[in-house]
Formats: sequence, structure tokens, C-alpha cells
Amino acid sequence: MKEFLLGVLFLLSAVMALAQPTPMPVDEEPHHHVLLKNDYVEVMHTTVQPGDSTLFHVHSHDNAGVDLTTRTTTEQLLGMPEGQPSTTNAGEVFAESRASGPKTHRVHNVGTGPMDVMFVDLLQRPAQTSPRAAAPVAAENPSARVYSWVLAPGAVSPMHTHERPYLIVAVTPMHLKMIAPDGRSFTEDVKPGDFHWIDTKVTHTLANEGSTAGQLVEIELK
Repeated sequence: MKEFLLGVLFLLSAVMALAQPTPMPVDEEPHHHVLLKNDYVEVMHTTVQPGDSTLFHVHSHDNAGVDLTTRTTTEQLLGMPEGQPSTTNAGEVFAESRASGPKTHRVHNVGTGPMDVMFVDLLQRPAQTSPRAAAPVAAENPSARVYSWVLAPGAVSPMHTHERPYLIVAVTPMHLKMIAPDGRSFTEDVKPGDFHWIDTKVTHTLANEGSTAGQLVEIELK
């Protein structure tokens, strides 16, 4: 009888193990579309339609990003029940630390609109943190600082300097003008999700030359 019970328990354990999903690295999860990868960052555009869910995936690095749409989602950590719905508004930024170890989860879009997120894996932590932020910090972790610029029509940000490489992301459509200290400028029409990676020291202002308010996010390595 004892041997029978042990056999049943072994069989149940095997079945439960087979039922557990196999997590994958975040950049292999099919809803995370890799747009750029270099030695410092991996930039992904994450899109999940209403009612859909990502597969279980692993976040191993510090990360940062911004929501391009307002979304209502639930999160489920591996081996845990699905959590309660929460709503994140378009334009909200985030910066998460993996100092305590990797996180394995999946995200379920329980809202009525698409989940649309620009997501940046920060592949290296700095050996020494840059002592000076370029602008007011909207979010940060050990690897990066995030700056959020919401500019009214005709508004210009303060002049600021990026000492470290950074990513600039458009959250909304904007007729963007970037101006150097010597007056040289560059103008571009951007749309949500457009981005540029800059790996040199830059001093500039950001100007909204359009007729509607706009938002830009800069994610700067520490």
C-alpha cells in the first residue's frame, strides 16, 4: 500500500511538472518585438490586443519604458494566481530593478483597447553612476534615469546635457525641433513609438513646433 501511494504521488508530481508552462526570455516572447539591440540596450515594442495574453517570460535585466496607450491589464507571476486588474495611462513611464533577481510573469490585457508599450531592457549596469541628472527625473533604477517632457504647442524644454548614451522616444505625434547651444537645429515629424539611440554627449533643447501638445521620453544610462 505504501509503495502504491508513493507511486501515485510520483505520478501526480510528474503531471504537475508537465502542466507548468516553460518560460522564455522576454525578447523571445512573441508579443515583444525587438527593434534595436546593442551592447547597452534592447528596445522592444510590446503589443497585446484586448483579451489576449503574453506567454510566461523572464525579465533578467533592469528595464524602463513608457506606455503609448491607456491599458487595463492583470499580471500573473509564475506559480501564482492571476492578480487584480490595474489601469496604466498613456504617457506613464516606469523603471524597474532586477536587483533581487529575475521576474517571470505573463500579462493579460483585460481592457477594451490594445496594450502598446515601448520597453527597454538595460543590458549593463554602470560601474559608476553618473552624478548628475540631465533633467527632472520621472523614474529611475540602478541602470538608467527616465525624463518625461510634456510640451504644449510652441513650448521649449530647458537646455540640458546628456553625458551618457540615451534613447529618445516619441509618445505622441509631434513636430519636433531639437536645438543645439549654437543655434543649429533639426526638425522632424515624429509619431508614437518613433525612437533614436544616441551614444555621444549631447546638449540640446526640445521644442514642440506643432499645434497640439506632445510628449517625449528620454531614457539615459547612468
